[in-house]
Amino acid sequence: MLFKLVSDFEPSGDQPEAIKKLVNGLKNNYRVQTLLGVTGSGKTFTMANVIAQVEQPTLIISPNKTLAAQLYSEFKSFFPENRVEFFISYYDYYQPEAYIPTKDLYIEKNADINEVIARMRMSAIKSIITRKDVIVVASVSAIYNCGDPRDFSDLNYTIKIGDVLDIGKFTRHLAKIGYERKEDASLTGSFRVRGDVIEIFPTYQDEGIRIELFGDEIETIYHFDPIDRHVLEKLDRVIIYPAKEFITTEEKIRKAIENIKEELNNQLEHFRKLGKNLEAERLKQRTLNDLELLSAIGYCNGIENYSRHFDGRRPGEAPYTLLDYFGEDFLVFIDESHITVPQLRAMYNGDYSRKKNLVEYGFRLPCAFDNRPLKFEEFWRKVNKIIFVSATPGDFEIKNSQQIVEQIIRPTGLVDPEVEVRPTKNQIDDLINEIVKLKRNDERAIVTVLTKKMAERLAEHLIEIGVNALYIHSELDTIERVEVLKKLRRGDVDVVVGVNLLREGLDLPEVSLVAILDSDVEGFLRSETTLIQIIGRVARNENGKVLMYADRITPSMKRAIDETNRRRKLQLEYNKKHGVIPRSIVKALSTEIFKPFMEEEEQYKEEMKQVLSLKESLSLEEYAAVLEEEMYRAAADLRYEDAARLRDELFEVREKLKILRNSR
Repeated sequence: MLFKLVSDFEPSGDQPEAIKKLVNGLKNNYRVQTLLGVTGSGKTFTMANVIAQVEQPTLIISPNKTLAAQLYSEFKSFFPENRVEFFISYYDYYQPEAYIPTKDLYIEKNADINEVIARMRMSAIKSIITRKDVIVVASVSAIYNCGDPRDFSDLNYTIKIGDVLDIGKFTRHLAKIGYERKEDASLTGSFRVRGDVIEIFPTYQDEGIRIELFGDEIETIYHFDPIDRHVLEKLDRVIIYPAKEFITTEEKIRKAIENIKEELNNQLEHFRKLGKNLEAERLKQRTLNDLELLSAIGYCNGIENYSRHFDGRRPGEAPYTLLDYFGEDFLVFIDESHITVPQLRAMYNGDYSRKKNLVEYGFRLPCAFDNRPLKFEEFWRKVNKIIFVSATPGDFEIKNSQQIVEQIIRPTGLVDPEVEVRPTKNQIDDLINEIVKLKRNDERAIVTVLTKKMAERLAEHLIEIGVNALYIHSELDTIERVEVLKKLRRGDVDVVVGVNLLREGLDLPEVSLVAILDSDVEGFLRSETTLIQIIGRVARNENGKVLMYADRITPSMKRAIDETNRRRKLQLEYNKKHGVIPRSIVKALSTEIFKPFMEEEEQYKEEMKQVLSLKESLSLEEYAAVLEEEMYRAAADLRYEDAARLRDELFEVREKLKILRNSR
């Protein structure tokens, strides 16, 4: 078999039927299917079994880096003998190029590239091209410009034992495909020559490649450990792949330079007709400087903005992305599709709006617009077999699916919690009574409120009456938030009060009660999807219970409660029929589970500042597009406080646009 699935478990509960239906759907050429799986039902294991049976190269798109990393780790353990790859944005920090007209301020692109992730991206590209047993776990970075796959294949260099090798010609080719000649050992993306020995350190693998010559004939080739120099594997032949994603041929560079010059002349003429002489002069100087660098060294800062000319694409034509490296026959899973699909939809407009000022004020040629993510329609045309995966699939997934497969039964036998709606009158006293009952069973509670002030005041009130409580919200620094969650799991506190306790993305099996105050206030924090996710917080404890405090039943509440009750009924019937006794999940308290959360938190705060600061530099239409993109990105990362703030800002901007249009 192409894929070998390794696991100590066999499919159980709803998993066998879900696997069978999805596999049959793919065999019957269903283009779109949806796996509706509740939290804790083992959706990842079902996906792994489908991949093993269908035996096709697979791309899994996740809404954020943290969830992608988690999936990557799980699939690595399921398929240790196959290629499981990781493809996310390689920027640790990214400040896009921008121009703020109101301040006449140009901001250069500034980025810190994570070399480890860059290597993993190269490894993913190489595996897709060379193997069929490949699974790539990616973020929405998969729909961004990624370089022409034809160049990647055409620039490969194959050598084998017995070949006659011209060292000069070979090293020039290595330089052309992105390798640097260096004497210090084991630097990825480099090579060195010592007499009759050539050592190459590719970016796409940990092993070095050593080529030993006898005269000008290749005598031996092998992989070796760059650190201890031990031989790992002798080879008869080896293919050297490019060291970088964006690499191209000399012929394409020459042709691109001609096309860039032509576009420059057209844009200069356009500016002069409009009387924009300053913009014309600025564009001329910047572009000619880039062309000089391209002619001399084949590279310039911001080279990606000219990608259309290197790829030979027409204006507006879709860029090459990771999807183009796969053949026509590959499988795509969209994980957490209810937030990934809106995110995929929003990427293009946000990217376009960021670049509009740069083009209009002469900092970039219009071809910069074509260095972009795919439009959703373009993405949709490029995928032939797609499975949406979500506990709460959206209307798009439901409408387009030829089959919806439910996975409601958990392998642990745990059922969805009871949901009870209680009036807001005397809600705090009622809540305190429930917390006192919990303490007797050594169980904990989380309480969600709508504002940071409410979280602080409620926590203080609980402490005053003798309940061990802490609050948590975005103004606490990362270390403080992690400490609060650790104390909750250890039992140092009985209750944590917060605005959005989904952001942590952590399992809290000790929590048996979730109380939702102001459940009847519609918005990100009380939407159907969010309510179902909050309810799922106690689905890992056999005594799980949810209290919604509200004076009316909103449509979101009704749908969330009805869906939870439907699932609960199916789960209870299954357990009774099969004699399953639910058991709470036991999970060791490890600081490792907090690590991704800690690393990302400060980055998110900085990103929010940058997004809101764009109000000064963009038009209302452009600012609205960026806000929409960032709102969906925040929702994908379960940062509903940020998403709500961006949503409110977006509503305000749209109102201003509406007034402007009506006044014209």
